[in-house]
Formats: sequence, C-alpha cells, structure tokens
Amino acid sequence: MTSRPGGLKIVGAFIAALVFGALLGSVIQTQFNLMALQNLGVEIAVGERLQTSLMDIVNFAPVYGALFGVSFLLSQSAALLLGRVVGERWLAPVCALAAAIGLWVTFILANALAPMPTLIAATRGSGGLLAMLAGAAVSGWLFARLVGVSSVGSRGYGTALGLVLVGGLMLPADQAVAQPSSDYRIEVVTEGLEHPWSIAFLPGGGALVTERVGRLRLLSKDGKLQPEPLSGVPEVFASGQSGLNEVSLAPDFPDSQQIYLSYACGTAKANHTCLARSRLGDQGLENTEEIFRVQPAKVGAAHYGGRIAWLPDDTLALSLGDGFDYREEAQKLTSHIGTIVRLNGDGSAPADNPFKGQQDALPEIYSYGHRNVQGLIYDSEENRLIAHEHGPKGGDEINLIEAGKNYGWPITSFGLDYTGARVTPFTDRPGMESPLLQWTPSIAPSGMTLYTGELFPQWQGDLLVGALAAKQVHRVSLENGEAREVEVLFEALNERIRDVETGPDGAVYLLTDSANGQVLRVTPR
Repeated sequence: MTSRPGGLKIVGAFIAALVFGALLGSVIQTQFNLMALQNLGVEIAVGERLQTSLMDIVNFAPVYGALFGVSFLLSQSAALLLGRVVGERWLAPVCALAAAIGLWVTFILANALAPMPTLIAATRGSGGLLAMLAGAAVSGWLFARLVGVSSVGSRGYGTALGLVLVGGLMLPADQAVAQPSSDYRIEVVTEGLEHPWSIAFLPGGGALVTERVGRLRLLSKDGKLQPEPLSGVPEVFASGQSGLNEVSLAPDFPDSQQIYLSYACGTAKANHTCLARSRLGDQGLENTEEIFRVQPAKVGAAHYGGRIAWLPDDTLALSLGDGFDYREEAQKLTSHIGTIVRLNGDGSAPADNPFKGQQDALPEIYSYGHRNVQGLIYDSEENRLIAHEHGPKGGDEINLIEAGKNYGWPITSFGLDYTGARVTPFTDRPGMESPLLQWTPSIAPSGMTLYTGELFPQWQGDLLVGALAAKQVHRVSLENGEAREVEVLFEALNERIRDVETGPDGAVYLLTDSANGQVLRVTPR
C-alpha cells in the first residue's frame, strides 16, 4: 500500500528540485555574464543586475530547464537505483554527484550538436562551468532530501523513470515589412557551387566566385562555370562557418592582376582570419602570400567576418568576427578579434590609423566593438564606410564606420543570446556608437551592395542587404544620416542569400548559400 504514494512523492520531489535547479542555473548564468562585462570596466547598478536576473528567469530559465531536465531525469533515475543499494545515508551525495555529471555530459553533447561553439555562455570558462555544475549538484542533493530511500519502491522508481519533460524556446516568426517589388525577373547564371560566398567581376568579362570549402572558381564571359577550380589558393581551414570568404580585385587590377582573398587559416584548436594576395595568371593564382593574420588565435569554427572594402587611398578595410566564445575580446585594443582593420595593400598598418603608435593597442585596428561583420562597402558618393553585423538572437545592425569608434559589442546590444539569456542589460552607453538600423528578430545579414546601376532607378543609392535566416534581400534607404527599411525583395526564392553585388551591367547578382549554390541575375521584367 505504500508504493503508490512513494511514486507520487518521487514525482513531486523531482519537479520541485528541477524547478529549483532551473532557477538557480539561470541566476548563475546571469551573474557570470554580468561579471564578464564588469571585467571590461562596466559598472552595473543593483537595479540593473536585478532586472537582468528577472528577465533571464523569464526567458532563459525555461530553455535551461528543458536542457537540465533531460539530464536530471536520467541522472536521478540512476542515482535512485544506486541509492537503494548504498542506503539512505549515501543517497544525497550520490544524487548530487550524478546531477553534476549528467549536466556536464549534456553540455558536451549540446555544444557538439549546436551550431555555436558554446551553447550556455557562462560555461565558456572553467569558473562558470563549475558553478553551473555545482548548481546541478545542489538540485540533486535537494531531490534526495525530499525523497529519502524509504519512499523508493519499485513502482515509485518506475514513476520517476517514466516522467516526461517537454520544454523549448518559442522563436518569433520573421515578418516582412512590405511586399516586394514585382518589376524584375531572376535568371540562373550558373549552379553547382558548394556554398558560394563571394563574387568579383573581372574587367574583361566573367567573374571569380569563392566556395566556402576552399575553392576559387572562374565564370567565363557567358557565365559558364569552368569545370576545374583555380590553383594556387592558400590552404583553408574549412569547418562549420570557417572557410574561404571574400575575393576582391586590387584597385589597380587591370595592370597588376592582383586579387585578395580572406579566409580562415589554422586548425580547429588554433585558427585565425587571414588575408592573402595573389596574381591571377592564365593557369591559376601565382605568387600567393599571406599578408595579414588575426591575433590571437582562437578555438572553434564560428564568426570570422571576412568582408573587404577598398578605400579611396587604396587602403583596404577587412571585417573580423568575435569568434563567438570570445566576445569580450571585441572591447580590447590588444586583440584583432571583433574589430575592423585597415591595411595597406601589403598588409601593413597605415601610418594614419587611429591607434597607430598607441601603447597597448594593435596598429591595424580601425574600429572595434563588433560581433560579426559580414557586410562592408565604401560609398564613394558620400565618402562613408558602411557595415552591418550579426547580432545574436536579434540586434542585427547597420553602422556608419568611423576611425577609432567603439560600436559597443558585447556591452551594448538589442539582441539576446540564442538561449534567451541577456548578453547585456544595455542597448546604448556613453562613448559607444548606436546603430542606424537594427533588426529584431534577426535576419542574419550577409553580403551587401550599394546599388549604383541604371537598370533599377528606383533603387539608386539604396543598400541591398542579403539575409540568410530571413531568405530575402532587404532594401534600405540612407538619407540624412538615417537608415530606413523600404521593402523586402526576392523572398519567393526561399533561398539563403550569401552575397549581393551590383554587376557591371547594372543587374543585381545574388549568391545562394547551399550545397548546390547558384549565381542569380536580377534584371527588370
């Protein structure tokens, strides 16, 4: 007669300990995120800390509870079995240890399966990881104290093992701001490209296209893809988001035949964004040399940046990512990570760079506080450098880039972490630039062009911003120092748009990001 009440007691104890563990884990996550900002010199008031903690309990705790719940169910089921053998005296330490081990294994599996290197930001360092595991151990201890071995009968154990937890994060649906124009037609120029990333048009006709896996392909004047990739491409680290990125022609390309390639180099344990220059010969690339390498090295395969924009003085700007797990590096002038650098054609730092000659600052840095800039163009008409960057879950940005300015990440952001946790309590701070435009929910912006062709006069002077997650192109007007989204285009394609370029013929060219990627040409209907 006592086994059924024992089962109900176990279920109740499990739910109570799980809720406690989810709340405790959320609070720990919040404090370690805020501690990372404090280590950058940011002052966080008690009210801001409390508000951030409460918001994380609402947004992050349910997600963490689902993740923790699976591990807690399995670990405590095993601990109860063992507890019946070792006796009530040892049940609490057994449940505590099992909960910590179960969560640790769950973190390993989640990080291996998730697209980002580390799913729970607090666990990027050993201190945060140990704190989260300690929180799980306390939950296991609480479960044991609420249960007791005497309550665990055979049916009670079966009740606990059969408990099902359902949790998840409801993501907001993407919304288009306007219906697309209908006065264009889209044709396939070529297909069969493996995750194409960038296209550069050659003066005599044809184009160069990079494939993220590490190949550089040549399109003939009539748009046909040459069967063999070009030789001489530098060795590329291709994994996850890493690989071969931008191809860009030198300003004097007709005379020098020089091209520039941005790419990930190194290994999974130590990699960088790199920049190489080569000469385009008849049989492939010649005299390829690496001219710049981001320092320090990082682990993982996310957030490399990689866009190139040439400035009027023949220097180039190269966008860089924060490596995902290294977001605090974006606020450190001793690191290239999370910055935009400005380089001479040989990879050296120009003498008039904003931090050249400054102690404890890298001379190549032009601007900093960036997350992952994958759109970068120079507007020669208005003499301005324009960038967009990925936010986390929301908070994608368009910015005007000025020398020496701080663009805030990760101290300011309109986005949340992918788990729903707040990266920061601030959307603006003194001394940090605010975006001209931000997207929440995220569109995952990619390539970008400033349309200057004649085929679409209604688009003249507007930005066309590709979107990976939204599978669209967003037309953005820049007037009087303000950005305004006008419409979304090409969503009927239902394709991840990796690059957007204005062709020499005035058409808009799109690269689709897939294993069978295409080059598409957009012209008036």
